[in-house]
Amino acid sequence: MNPVERALRSLDGCQQRHRPTAVVLGVIKKYGDDRGGLLAALITYYGFLALIPLLLLLSTVLGFVLHGNPGAQRSVLDSALADFPIIGDQLRQNVHSLQGSGFALVVGMLFMLYGALGIAQVLQHAMSEIWNVPGVRRPGYWPRLVRSLLLLVVLGSGLVLGTGAAAVVASSLGGPAARIGGLIVSALLNAALCLACFRVLTPSEIPTRALRPGCAIAGPLFTVLQAFGSLLVVHELRHAGQVYGFFATVIGLLFWLYLTAQITVYAAETNVVLARRLWPRSLLQPPLTDADEQVLSAIAHQEERRPEQQVDVAFDDDDPPPDANADGTAGRHPGG
Repeated sequence: MNPVERALRSLDGCQQRHRPTAVVLGVIKKYGDDRGGLLAALITYYGFLALIPLLLLLSTVLGFVLHGNPGAQRSVLDSALADFPIIGDQLRQNVHSLQGSGFALVVGMLFMLYGALGIAQVLQHAMSEIWNVPGVRRPGYWPRLVRSLLLLVVLGSGLVLGTGAAAVVASSLGGPAARIGGLIVSALLNAALCLACFRVLTPSEIPTRALRPGCAIAGPLFTVLQAFGSLLVVHELRHAGQVYGFFATVIGLLFWLYLTAQITVYAAETNVVLARRLWPRSLLQPPLTDADEQVLSAIAHQEERRPEQQVDVAFDDDDPPPDANADGTAGRHPGG
């Protein structure tokens, strides 16, 4: 054993003996085993696909609301919308000529619904991957569609509730107390909304108590991301030019969505690791720990696609199953 490997194995043994580090490493390794980066990228793509039609819909609704309404025009010019690049410039330069379009309204709603259903379907797929649900036990198209619509209702209700709660806190408190109270309320509501969404997305056989730890962590992190996004718009993009501001907004939005997706995936991975006690994991193999073998077995069983198919897993330090091949690999069941 060379000095580098000796040092790494010593570090590995140390992290396995201490539960906090073992759990953290277990979550990170489970994230890699499930290709969490790819899942987060898919969530980001469909999230961006849903937000672009939302901007079109917002511009169209503003046209209907602001046309011939000087009071509403002044309110919008004084709000954060005037700070957005391109949209803000158009509002400041010629807010009186902004008009709504029925065709743009219909197109924006259809594409926003398509993107929203897409991200809901991807989130369901991500939860099935993270919980290693075999393909044969995953719901079909229509049950997934019902869950997707239910998720949109939960998200919409949560956003309305969060906005109302923030307004109540701001009106009842003043100064730093209002900001701190608003952040605390936002963190609690984000955690509750995350739990409600996870309950919709996660297979029904997973108990709700198993979903709480990750949501308790994700709620405050979502609040920090929201605060960061608001500061970015107000302080960094306000004075940006049209071209620079446009690219800065797109890049910033993609980065923000990707961080949100990463938090979502890591929160779900945390739930799985804690619920199944998937620690300690080894940094160097061999040997594999019990948690390593449990994760690898779950990933293999996840590939079962038909009721006639059955996947068996054996490791070199285990006795092979009765129907295994002579070389110790999993055997094939009749009809499998």
